[in-house]
Amino acid sequence: TPKHMLAAKNIGLADVSIAEITGKSTDEIRTTRKSMNILPRYKMVDTCAAEFEAATPYYYSTFHAEQDEVQTSDVRKVVVLGSGPIRIGQGVEFDYCSVHSVWALKEMGIEAIIINNNPETVSTDFDISDRLYFEPLTTEDVLNIIDKEKPEGVIVQFGGQTAINLAGPLHSCGVKILGTSVDDIDRAEDRERFDTLMGQLGIARPKGCLVESVEEAMEKTQDLDYPLIVRPSYVLGGRAMQIVYDQAELRQYLKEAVVASHEHPVLIDQYMVGREVEVDAISDGNDVCIPGIMEQIERSGVHSGDSIAVYPPQHLSQEIIETLTDYTREIAKA
Repeated sequence: TPKHMLAAKNIGLADVSIAEITGKSTDEIRTTRKSMNILPRYKMVDTCAAEFEAATPYYYSTFHAEQDEVQTSDVRKVVVLGSGPIRIGQGVEFDYCSVHSVWALKEMGIEAIIINNNPETVSTDFDISDRLYFEPLTTEDVLNIIDKEKPEGVIVQFGGQTAINLAGPLHSCGVKILGTSVDDIDRAEDRERFDTLMGQLGIARPKGCLVESVEEAMEKTQDLDYPLIVRPSYVLGGRAMQIVYDQAELRQYLKEAVVASHEHPVLIDQYMVGREVEVDAISDGNDVCIPGIMEQIERSGVHSGDSIAVYPPQHLSQEIIETLTDYTREIAKA
């Protein structure tokens, strides 16, 4: 009933939690809640400590308020998703990118709206964006804001894995994801699809496999030489990554560090001793811009958050640089 639904929201139960309790899908709960007009109201954060009236476009949601303090507009607008709480593997570069994205949108005469819930970032300074929603980066909270603002689309590329993981759910709800398509994001994230692409492009890569259980891991790694590098898929770069040197260590990893399943498969690759490099590229579909190549100082496999890289590279031959450039262009265009 509306009374029970509102009570559930007032004590902080998310749609997904109500769905679990009632045995319904999250979409059903969301649709029912909207039909009952049980919607969040957005209040302005008092950035002036009540000394005088605040007039900053900085909002948070509540189901307790009667009135909404957001002043939406009918101009062109785009939502930029931030990275949320920052941790190893998800650093300041995402905040930097989010801010520059907002500045670029403003230069184009487009209203820029940021959703992020980390107070220790520049992107959540109240004078950066046209409107800032200090909200959790979950499907429900982002959809509520999109319903409110009705933007042309959402930019997910600058919020790291937190924002990227929202691309699929938002797209399935009819939200336009700007830039790289959701399908191409998945082709880059999903190991088997990415491996297929590398095969089509004729680009060499370490032998590896994707596993969903300990048994499958033991079977698929019989033809691989140890040491192996193991890590979960669809996570922040480097998190829970480990190098294992025999079957016993692989079993221990799959039982203690990461539990492999259909929803959370584990990537296993042959570990290659060599120089590790990182290449950034941006493309409009025709031209590919490569700002440069970074060379990691530590041995390959050390997490980038725990290591130092030099730019430009110091120990790569011109032939290797040209190969890296060619491969990067091919992958970006594909």
